[in-house]
Amino acid sequence: MLKDTKQQWFKDAKYGLFIHWGLYSILAGEYNGKTTPTIAEWIMNELDIPVKEYEKLASRFNPVHFDAEEYVKLACNWGMKYITITSKHHDGFAMYHSKCSKYNIVDATPYGRDVIAQLAAACKKYDIKLCFYYSQAQDWHDPDGYMANHNNEGKNFRRYFDEKCLPQIKEILTMYGEIGMIWFDTPMGITAEESREIFDFVKSIQPDCIVSGRIGNNLGEYMTTGDNFIPALPYYGDWEVPATLNDTWGFKKSDHNWKSAKDVIRLMVKIVSRGGNYLLNIGPDALGDIPKESVDILNRVGEFLRLNGDSIYGTRAIEPYVYDVEDCLFTAKPHNLFIHLMKRMDRLKLLNIGNRIERAYLLATGEELEVDCRQTCEGDNSWEFRLPQAWPDDIDTVICVETFEEKPVFEPLQQ
Repeated sequence: MLKDTKQQWFKDAKYGLFIHWGLYSILAGEYNGKTTPTIAEWIMNELDIPVKEYEKLASRFNPVHFDAEEYVKLACNWGMKYITITSKHHDGFAMYHSKCSKYNIVDATPYGRDVIAQLAAACKKYDIKLCFYYSQAQDWHDPDGYMANHNNEGKNFRRYFDEKCLPQIKEILTMYGEIGMIWFDTPMGITAEESREIFDFVKSIQPDCIVSGRIGNNLGEYMTTGDNFIPALPYYGDWEVPATLNDTWGFKKSDHNWKSAKDVIRLMVKIVSRGGNYLLNIGPDALGDIPKESVDILNRVGEFLRLNGDSIYGTRAIEPYVYDVEDCLFTAKPHNLFIHLMKRMDRLKLLNIGNRIERAYLLATGEELEVDCRQTCEGDNSWEFRLPQAWPDDIDTVICVETFEEKPVFEPLQQ
């Protein structure tokens, strides 16, 4: 059974901003002279930092450079349609003013302000969907929360579930207005009954709030792939790829393995061509600054989307998807086929496309293209485009083909 959020905004958005931010940004991947071998936000778990030691980070957390409006304006300029931020990660620290746990950014830090409230106001102002990440099973601060790669025997998980998990879910769904989705993660030992309880609880408060694929026990409303994983074939339900710009989610000062804007655009097109959404992460530092490398990369992606966004937003996977051309990907919407050219060429020849062309042009500039439509001696339908010497984008030049037929038709290849 295909997953269906029944939310048009999610189906059309295609591109969102993930924000991993918390106390771990202070450590930036290092503790007592050791660098965590894995992702920065897991440092408490990976380096076995005692709860009492990790708690002390709160007294140092003062992100005075955080500007919620600037974050949201950047996301809009980058072409993102929704923002998902960590309201509580596995370390158990709430980035909002939780009433059921004093271990939160308002009560436990010198900053003393609710960043989620600030972000909610900015999202409303700029009309961008706000979504929350919430770690429902792992909580390394609570003695009864699960902890990966550790012994969880003897824990009273139900106490944590009733006294912290459910109350905090209620808080984030009632304190900040309309929430687009809750992004759950690492269900671990949560039972099917507990996953169902969370799901029903969310829907009882905000019926239109989407429940993510990692709630556990196959109850999510869309498929969440593995981190940075793209399915090899299209999936015709709703799905999303959570992805990083380097090798970590939270800020890690030693990680300089940045993707290029070219990498990001090509990954985006690949994901969208197969029907998915791309949720791309930034990890602000302890002061609230977004790494310059992230900003530079995403600025370039935003430039591409300002001219070519019609080939991304609101598109669907092509069905059937039998066409394969080197350095060429396809996206589509009714009466439009978008051809993404990743390599410079003088001519492009496509076989076995059954549609009739009304017109073809470069999406970024509107420049009309000459197209020869004919049938080969072997009986194949052929489109041949003459391409200009000046290309509007050196990463991905997009041809828009307007067709008489509503859907692109890729005919079976001749043997």
